[in-house]
Amino acid sequence: MGTNTAIFGAGCFWGVEAAFREVPGVVEVTSGYAGGVTAEPTYEQVCSGRTGHAEVVRVVFDPDAVSYDALLEVFWSIHDPTTLNRQGPDVGTQYRSVILVGGGDQEGAARDSRDRQQASGRFGRPIVTEIAPATTFWPAEDYHQRYYEKHGLAACRVP
Repeated sequence: MGTNTAIFGAGCFWGVEAAFREVPGVVEVTSGYAGGVTAEPTYEQVCSGRTGHAEVVRVVFDPDAVSYDALLEVFWSIHDPTTLNRQGPDVGTQYRSVILVGGGDQEGAARDSRDRQQASGRFGRPIVTEIAPATTFWPAEDYHQRYYEKHGLAACRVP
């Protein structure tokens, strides 16, 4: 089985990771950081907003079982791509909506998908999702991996 990789940022990576883990054909999902300038950033550094990184997930998938386009559909369905640097109560550039594209035709597919979503009228406001070349992916600390599986959804609720 050959695999491909996709990188998505859609707010706090805990929920994004959990959503992609449910997709048949996804082999592995890792929470981490990308899109910034600091090497080997820590969660605290990324949360400061000074590293330029976004909280993202790296999705390794079997393209014979799930297409990149299907993963893009999941991405659009799990967050609001019209809010700049914000998802729910999480505010800052580290929570931006971003698709970091790699090889093949990921950039074209991501742009086409974004344009279809915008034309559909589903969101009612302009999509602000950044589409940029993939940069170094830095895995988040172990305590962030599989967060919902370890702590449940209630651990993440804002009082």
